[in-house]
Amino acid sequence: MKFFYYSFHSIVQFLCNRNGFQTINMKNQAVKEVNIRKFRGDSESEISDWLAVEEPLEIRLEYGPAGNRVTRNLSVTMRTPGADEDLTAGFLFTEGIVRKAEDIVSVRHLDVFGNVALASLHPDLNFDLQKLERHFYTTSSCGVCGKTSIDALKTTATCSVSERKFEIAPEIIFTLPEKLRHAQATFDATGGLHAAALFSQKGELISLREDVGRHNALDKLIGSHFLQGEIPLDDVILLLSGRASFELLQKAAMAGISVVCAVGAPSSLAVETAESFGIALIGFLRENRFNVYSSLKVWRGLMV
Repeated sequence: MKFFYYSFHSIVQFLCNRNGFQTINMKNQAVKEVNIRKFRGDSESEISDWLAVEEPLEIRLEYGPAGNRVTRNLSVTMRTPGADEDLTAGFLFTEGIVRKAEDIVSVRHLDVFGNVALASLHPDLNFDLQKLERHFYTTSSCGVCGKTSIDALKTTATCSVSERKFEIAPEIIFTLPEKLRHAQATFDATGGLHAAALFSQKGELISLREDVGRHNALDKLIGSHFLQGEIPLDDVILLLSGRASFELLQKAAMAGISVVCAVGAPSSLAVETAESFGIALIGFLRENRFNVYSSLKVWRGLMV
């Protein structure tokens, strides 16, 4: 099977012009064309198809005082190339490694393929390597149990969900999935990407990120606002294109997001996490319907 790489920008531009979508500007190649044999009923044909690119990103940390810097391999994630700086920053923030944009001096690629990113931390950042290793054991193992995961998150989170209430009309929430779908140019090309998006209280799209990994899409989204000094995100609505897991609610809590909507179902631990942090969690948001799973005590006529 023969593969061809094309400029992601040119592909997306073509699709956007064809379908009337807005162009999403991304620098890296995120779409690949492949020749396939398609079967439909009694007929078959050879056609080209688009695939979402999936490649590893190794995140390395450089930290320590000036003159005594240490470099350490931190994590490897399978992601869609593009917005790697946002992804790295969002990952470091939502995992509790950094607290403000100034903690990150720079993020740069170390290899010609763009699959190794080095995040250089500020020399004055108080960095506890042993605490980091214990934290990663906890999160990677889901904390042994749900309560441990949530308790660990409470000790790590630096943003608190705002107690300030704002009204969200059901009619606005109903419109969010369609607005997200129309903005997903890469999904239109491949059908294979998750998305995370932020909307205003009026239902206006603020920002959107896509990735083969749902957690990567959210890290990219939060990371882009983190680098702009826009944390906490306590006055916006987060929409997830798939299900709502504990890991995604963990990241939302770290960013101070108070309303999370998911097109799919939430997990039990996601609901428990939302309840613990006062996050209004909405699931099965599709076809003019949705379920509210948490913060029912503060939910009055969709007032959060």
